[in-house]
Amino acid sequence: MSGLGAGGGLLDLALTHASYAHEQGLSQHNERLEFLGDAVLALTISDALYRRFPGEPEGELTARRATLVCEASLTRVAQRLGLGPQLRLGRGEAASGGRERPSILAAALEALLGAVWLDAGPARCRELVEEWFGGQLASLEGPDNPKAQLQELVQQNPGWELEYRLVEEKGPAHAPSFEVAVYVGGRLLGTGSGKSKKAAEKSAARAGLESLLQLRAEGAHQGHHPA
Repeated sequence: MSGLGAGGGLLDLALTHASYAHEQGLSQHNERLEFLGDAVLALTISDALYRRFPGEPEGELTARRATLVCEASLTRVAQRLGLGPQLRLGRGEAASGGRERPSILAAALEALLGAVWLDAGPARCRELVEEWFGGQLASLEGPDNPKAQLQELVQQNPGWELEYRLVEEKGPAHAPSFEVAVYVGGRLLGTGSGKSKKAAEKSAARAGLESLLQLRAEGAHQGHHPA
């Protein structure tokens, strides 16, 4: 973890899970740094997306950000950095697979970013976010693909099922119009229309993304079923 820009004391704290602190009688662990790092990550990712996608509407920027700051994305970055073996975990947590647990890895990554913010400031945080998430940011610069973004969000929640249903097909054969609805777990999230089923599904996926992200922001399902 050397070279991040944060001092050794804060780095150790960022890697200290509550289970270790409780076991060792320590007064501090990484949850406060995680709180700070979560906000730092959201800000730096938002800044990167704002600069990379000029003119893109807020809803689509929000959808892109969600794919980057979700637990699955943070876990992949933490695994690439090799955080698992460096975590300070209580004996029980370590024995139960805590070093591979996505929630613990994601939290530690955010805590690291919080530590860097305190010791090295926002410029260094931006550098690290570009380094850690550069590949994912670059992939978002490809073709607009709300269906893939929605699918990724749904896959983060085991048990959720994504379904597109044709609602209506109208118009003459040479100029048809389609309306499609998108459902997650049987709940209608949005509808869209287009001159082909593919275009209508893409439009519906974009509407579904906005609805799902709004539900998440409001804490409507808090990691459970969206219904």
